[in-house]
Amino acid sequence: MTVMSTASGSLFGLAYGDALGKPTEFRTYAQITAEHGPGGPRELPEPALVTDDTQMALAVAWALRDAAAPTPAVLEPLLRERFLAWARSPDNNRAPGMTCLNACANLSQGMRWQEATVAGSKGCGANMRVTPVGLVAGYDLDTLAGVAQLQAGLTHGHPTGLAAAELTALAVRLLRDGLDLADVPGALRDRCAGQRTVYREDWLGDLWQRPGMVTPEEFVARGWDECADALDVLLAALARPDTGGDVCRETGEGWIAEEALATALLAALRHPDDPVAALGRAAATGGDSDSIACLAGAFHGAAAGMAIWPADWAGRIEYADRLTALGAAWD
Repeated sequence: MTVMSTASGSLFGLAYGDALGKPTEFRTYAQITAEHGPGGPRELPEPALVTDDTQMALAVAWALRDAAAPTPAVLEPLLRERFLAWARSPDNNRAPGMTCLNACANLSQGMRWQEATVAGSKGCGANMRVTPVGLVAGYDLDTLAGVAQLQAGLTHGHPTGLAAAELTALAVRLLRDGLDLADVPGALRDRCAGQRTVYREDWLGDLWQRPGMVTPEEFVARGWDECADALDVLLAALARPDTGGDVCRETGEGWIAEEALATALLAALRHPDDPVAALGRAAATGGDSDSIACLAGAFHGAAAGMAIWPADWAGRIEYADRLTALGAAWD
C-alpha cells in the first residue's frame, strides 16, 4: 500500500461508516445486536444512504479544494457558502443537528461568524466533518490546526469543539503519514499538552470573548483539558482487555466532540486488522452511531487506503462520484 490511495480510503471509509450507522442511530445496543448480531452491521444497506455527517464533510472538502490559499480570508467565505448550500439543499433531510442549522441560519443573515456560531455547543458536528482537513498534504501542522478550528468555529463556538476538531484532523494526518493506529491516542494526548494555551487569533479572531473569560488562553485551555480527559479515558480503556459490547460504555456516547473522537478511536483500535469489523462495532452502539462509525472509517481508510474496503461498496454508496473526485484530487 502507498499513500496514493489513502485520501480515497479515508473519504469512502467515512461514508461507509456513516451509511452503516445511519439505520442504527437512536436505537439501543440491544435492539441493534438483536438484528445484526454482536458485531453489528457488516453490509451496506440498500440503498446505501448517508447522513448529514458525510454531506457536511463533503462541504468542507469542496471548500478546501476550491481555496486558492489556505488563509482565513480565503477559506471563511468558501466554508460559509458550502455550509449554507447544505442548509438549503432538499437533501438536507437526514436528521441534521440543531447547532449546525441554527448557526447556518445566522450565517445566512450575513452575521460575522464569531457572532453567528452557537457559542456553548461542543456537539460532534464540529469534528464529524473535519477529516478532509487531514488529507490536504500541503498543510503544515499550524495550517491544519487553523483550518480545522475555523471550520468548527463557524457553527460550534465551544473551545472543546475547536480542540477536538483539530485532534480529529491531526489523527487522519498522522495515520496517512504512516503512524501506527495504536500510537495515535498517545500522540493526540501529547498534542493536548503542547497546545493547551495556544489561541490562534489569526484564525479565530475574537471568538474567545465570552462572559467570564479573562484571556484567550483561559478560553482555549478548557477545550484542550476536556479533550485530554477524554483521551485519558480512552487510554485507560485500551489498557483493559476487550470484553465485547458497546464501546460507548467505555468512552462515552459520542454526542459531544471529545467523546466522538475517543469512542471512534476505541472502535477502530478494537479491530486494528479488520476495518469492516471496526465499522460494525462503531455502528452497534447506543450513542451517536453514525458519527462514531464515520470517524472510525475515516481513520482506518487514512491508514491503509481503498484496498481495505469491500470492492463492491464504492459503486453503491451515495455521493460516490463526489467522493471519487475528491479522493483522486488528493491522492
